[in-house]
Amino acid sequence: MLHLVATPIGNNQEITLRALEVLRTVTHVICESTREASTLLKAHGISGKIYYLLNEHTTPEELRELLEVCKNFPTALISDCGTPGFCDPGPSLIRLCRSQNIPIKSILGASSLMGLLSLASEKFNQFLFVGFLPAEKEQRELALRNLKKETKAMIFMDTPYRQKKLLSELAHSFPQRRALLVQNLSQENEDQIEGSIEAILKRIRNEKAEFMLLLYPFDPNYPMDPNYPFDPKFPLHQKPPPARNQ
Repeated sequence: MLHLVATPIGNNQEITLRALEVLRTVTHVICESTREASTLLKAHGISGKIYYLLNEHTTPEELRELLEVCKNFPTALISDCGTPGFCDPGPSLIRLCRSQNIPIKSILGASSLMGLLSLASEKFNQFLFVGFLPAEKEQRELALRNLKKETKAMIFMDTPYRQKKLLSELAHSFPQRRALLVQNLSQENEDQIEGSIEAILKRIRNEKAEFMLLLYPFDPNYPMDPNYPFDPKFPLHQKPPPARNQ
C-alpha cells in the first residue's frame, strides 16, 4: 500500500496524529530528500526506515523499482514539505500504482496552497493555479501575455532567487490587480504583504525567500491611485456614502 502523507511546511509541529501513526507503521519511505525526511522523522522520535528517492532525476527504471516497493511493503510517500503529489514527481508513481491496483491512501495535512488561500482578504469562488511560469524567456513572455486575459484569481510560485523578477513581470502585466505575497509560510519569519504588486515590490524585506503569490480577481473599480480612500466598514474599493448634514 502507498500512503500519501502530508508533512509540515515550516513548523515541525504542524503534522497530524494520523500522519505520525502512519510514518511509525510503514517500513519504507519515498521522499524527495533523505536528509529532509530523516530530519523530520527524527524530530518525532521515528527511526529505522528504509528510504528511497523520488525527484526530477528519477529514471523510469527507478520508478519501476519504487512500484515494487509499494506492492510489497507498507510505504509512505512524502515531499520536502506539504502534501505530496502536487507540483512534484508524485503523480508518476501514483499512476503506476493505480495501474497495478495497489491501494493508495491520502493522509491529509499541511498544504501551502490552502494556507495561502486562507490568508486572502477578498472572497472569491474560483481561482487559476498557474504555479511556475516557464523559465525560458520567450515561453515566459507568451505565458504572461495569455494570462492577461484571465480575470479569475491566480496563484503563482517560483524559486526564491526569481521572486523579484516574477513580481516585476506581474507588476508590468497586471498594474490594476491587487495581490497577496506570503513568504516563509508557517515559519517564525513568515511575512504577508498585500496591495498592488508595485507596492509589494517596495515593501519586500527578504528578496530571496520561499514564497507564493495570490493575484486577486480583476476588479474594474480598483483604482490606479494608491491613495484611494478606504474604509474597512465598507467592501474593498467601495467609497462610503457621503455624510449627511445633521
